[in-house]
Amino acid sequence: MVIEIIDIFLSGLLMGGIYALIAVGLSMQYGVARVLNVSHGEFIMLGAFFTWSLYTYCNINPLLTLVICGPVMLLIGFVLHKTLYRSIRISSGGGAAFEGNSMLASFGLLFVIQNMAILIWGASIKGYSYLAFPVNMGGVIFPANRLVTLLFAVIISVAFYLFLARTRLGKAIRAAAQDPDAAGLMGVNINQVLALCFGLGAMMAGLAGTLLSMSFRVQPTMGLEYTLIAIIVVVLGGLGSIPGSFIGGFILGLIGSIVSAIEPSLSLVAYYMLFMILLLVKPTGILGR
Repeated sequence: MVIEIIDIFLSGLLMGGIYALIAVGLSMQYGVARVLNVSHGEFIMLGAFFTWSLYTYCNINPLLTLVICGPVMLLIGFVLHKTLYRSIRISSGGGAAFEGNSMLASFGLLFVIQNMAILIWGASIKGYSYLAFPVNMGGVIFPANRLVTLLFAVIISVAFYLFLARTRLGKAIRAAAQDPDAAGLMGVNINQVLALCFGLGAMMAGLAGTLLSMSFRVQPTMGLEYTLIAIIVVVLGGLGSIPGSFIGGFILGLIGSIVSAIEPSLSLVAYYMLFMILLLVKPTGILGR
């Protein structure tokens, strides 16, 4: 019984770390840049396929891929916001009209990225073997790659939080999230910060995709499921709250692990039930205002 509890707990922490990375990225894009990016999961998929390609064809260690995939996804997200979403923001006049139009644009972006991935990598499921040997932890046998995934998910999450909390740029991002107009009057370049936040969200999604590919198989249509999970985590933690996204990710991971131990097919159902209950009982989330 104790071994089963440890197994469920570790499995929950593993997925919780991934969910936290994904949700932090979406929280940056929606909480600061005000873009409810429905195509967020496609950046996870791209990160996973970039890693698979570099490992399969170039024999590059997936952990080293993190320092390649991160900047590439950051640049892609930054350019996307500068070109697509900034144009929509100008034409919409900001506010609710921009949020609605940007969400519709992200639906189109979802299908564009997904079909490009199918053309490049094909529609079949891909995977590779990396650190697949077992590790005994208190009687529980766990694949080493999953433990490494959890470790790096926590390291990346903590490093990103410290970046937002301690650096000058991080303070500018937090100021833009709280009051863009006031931040602009204080000398913050709002257009640059919004584009950077969208890029950082894409970067976190890409890093999560790299870590996911180390433990799970990947396919071009995997993105939407993780987008829905990210939305649930963001609502659970509180819209726009980065610490809330960390906490919400680990909570959802543990809930999913417990439900999967009882009935694997009900994990997504449990997520959606939690989402609906949150909207009815505490729509502000754990740390939301």
